[in-house]
Amino acid sequence: MFDMIKKIVQYPRITRKYPKEALDHGPILGKPEIDSAQCTFCGACILSCPASAIVMVAEKKEIGINLDQCIFCTLCSEICPVNAVRITHEVELAVKNRNDLRKTPAVIEKQDIPGLSYEIMGEKIQQKARQTFGRSLQIREVDAGSCNGCDYEINSLNNPVNDLERLGMHFVASPRHADLLLVTGTATRNMELALVKTYNAAPDPKLVVAVGACACSGGIFRDSYATRNGIDCILPVDVYIPGCPPRPEAIMYGILKALDRIID
Repeated sequence: MFDMIKKIVQYPRITRKYPKEALDHGPILGKPEIDSAQCTFCGACILSCPASAIVMVAEKKEIGINLDQCIFCTLCSEICPVNAVRITHEVELAVKNRNDLRKTPAVIEKQDIPGLSYEIMGEKIQQKARQTFGRSLQIREVDAGSCNGCDYEINSLNNPVNDLERLGMHFVASPRHADLLLVTGTATRNMELALVKTYNAAPDPKLVVAVGACACSGGIFRDSYATRNGIDCILPVDVYIPGCPPRPEAIMYGILKALDRIID
């Protein structure tokens, strides 16, 4: 008993209050942004981008980044000769429509991605989940051929710092018990059938969340003979969470956005 009391005093509560309180970004590396007014359109960032995520139309002086492909390596900011690329602290990037993450020549301007209210949390989330599913939200994580970077971040959702279960969300061992599938990886040819079987085994209504650049678009492995260009080539996806890998808070934000969608 004495040792227990000693540890309680020695180690204070470390669980973050996110999403009840706004994320304290600190030194977090978020999405890169390019200032087209400062950019000279030399193309150095495009040549150096390992994910081929940067698109440019020099004649129209338009440039942008496809966030569904970006691996957040910061190389574009390091190589830019005029410092036109800035690495932000923004990580709450999950969207319901993949096109909202893409910057094509036709839609190159910055888009306003609506965020999820911080008030939808805790007891409110549990209440909505019970209204939709009749119980707390059950999550099944599916590795469809990832490098395990995203899987490590998903595992950290259950640590004392993030404590996803405080929001009434739990990981389950079988897709037959799942309401939501968290899918990582590019959906390799060897894992494609397993992914489809997992999806079919999950009861309706169900949600699918693509976690990481590979699951969103194929990432640096896109257009490979052994992979798909994102899991939406196989399954219907409700929410896309970009990043390589996305932070635990970004994944949590995506799950909350997915739950908000099915309740609409």
